[in-house]
Amino acid sequence: MSDVDSRIAASRAELEATLDAIEDKLNVPKRMGELSKNARTSYESNPMPWIIGGLSAAAVVIGVVAWAILSNDD
Repeated sequence: MSDVDSRIAASRAELEATLDAIEDKLNVPKRMGELSKNARTSYESNPMPWIIGGLSAAAVVIGVVAWAILSNDD
């Protein structure tokens, strides 16, 4: 195998690795699985911030709905 052939093979292997890495980054179901696993682990280690965040989000939604219902739209 000549030097050119070995460089071509190395370039192909590098391109294949790059394309595999891009495919891995763009794999949405895999990324969502990792995200949910990280969130679950975070919640299990310290649930208080998650509870406070959930209650805060619920309060905001209730406030927006109440504002929309009770606002005076002339």
